[in-house]
Amino acid sequence: MATTSFSPLSTFRHRSPITSTPNQFLSLYPTVKTNKVSAVHVSTTTATTTTMPSSDLPEAQAHPSLEIVGGATESILPVLNATLTRNPYNPFPFFGWNRHVETIYASFFRTRPDVRLRRECLRTKDNGSVALDWVSGDDRQLPPDSPLLILLPGLTGGSGDSYVRHMLVRARSKGWRVVVFNSRGCGDSPVTTPQFYSASFIGDMHEVVEHVSSRYPKANLYAVGWSLGANILVRYLGQESHSSPLSGAVSLCNPFNLVIADEDFHKGFNNVYDKALAKSLCNIFKNHALLFEDIGGEYNIPLAANAKSVRDFDQGLTRVSFGFKSVDDYYSNSSSSDTIKHVRIPLLCIQAANDPIAPSRGIPHEDIKENPNCLLIVTPKGGHLGWVAGVDAPRGAPWTDPVVMDYLEHLERGALKGITSCSNTVEVEQCTEGLHSLKV
Repeated sequence: MATTSFSPLSTFRHRSPITSTPNQFLSLYPTVKTNKVSAVHVSTTTATTTTMPSSDLPEAQAHPSLEIVGGATESILPVLNATLTRNPYNPFPFFGWNRHVETIYASFFRTRPDVRLRRECLRTKDNGSVALDWVSGDDRQLPPDSPLLILLPGLTGGSGDSYVRHMLVRARSKGWRVVVFNSRGCGDSPVTTPQFYSASFIGDMHEVVEHVSSRYPKANLYAVGWSLGANILVRYLGQESHSSPLSGAVSLCNPFNLVIADEDFHKGFNNVYDKALAKSLCNIFKNHALLFEDIGGEYNIPLAANAKSVRDFDQGLTRVSFGFKSVDDYYSNSSSSDTIKHVRIPLLCIQAANDPIAPSRGIPHEDIKENPNCLLIVTPKGGHLGWVAGVDAPRGAPWTDPVVMDYLEHLERGALKGITSCSNTVEVEQCTEGLHSLKV
């Protein structure tokens, strides 16, 4: 099968080689002063450090710049302590000053690793199509039982996005087989029916997991999702809690509560993101507009084709395609915050407290705390899909990548085998006891 390379669809992602430098970007804001940060604390005042070993400190003191909560804290945090200590969240000077600067900088200036991909088009049961992009040559180079990682990009995103490529390259360097799940119309994926994808629809995810699992039956399966892809992933995990073959997952920049996310999307500078994403959605639609010709019903095709906001597009097309009475009905019934309580496999969630697109007030803290399979890490900065921090900053991989990879490799080693399924009160109590006695 032919190899392919795809350019990103979103306005906030480069379509051509990057020639600007961080210094040129800094020159746009010459008067901004940045605060110093320490290797352990993120502070706007005097930085301090501690001399006590992190393993001897309570969770809040070991990583004071991070909010770390969840039912799986006692089992997973010791595993990640080394990574978090070696690579503390230390925002790169200047870019961490403003969430919009960090978000836009990461989108425009982050490098995009060059990877040869092989595309597989998967026909779904409703005659729709999604595109699976595999690393070219992996069929010959990797054993059939290599751990397999499914990547789910954000809204309008695909295998060409820089944050996806960096995660792909890191996992592949560890001997993992990686496949990018490009949703209908995204990443130049074909559209063969008058239906795209949505935050509520997990049918395609179910079929992709089933297909990949049947192709590599000896491999353990994992998934990482970003933004809307994270929302879809967590909804899938919650709704398929008793049947999913996934062994673990990671959710990044998840909007969680779409009603809250929609409210914030129309405030101040956020309108810039809203218009950019709406433009990307319109471009995808216009490439396949003939499929919707004379479709009738409640569709408002002119509104969708000329949408000035994501809400316009969802009102004109998405909510009708998936049977919702209104766009508000669609958002309120498509939020992964409602399903995370049902997740029965290990799930790591990483959010940024200042994310302009995935507001921190939408994070379902209580449900995460009560679920023995979930761990939440909230960084003080990061923007949306930014996280310009760590050893690879400012133009390399996001700070989250080594944390995610260490977590996934821990799961692959099987350290959590036997304590990842808790379906009732008795099992939850047994799991909690297991967490207290687990040694990692």
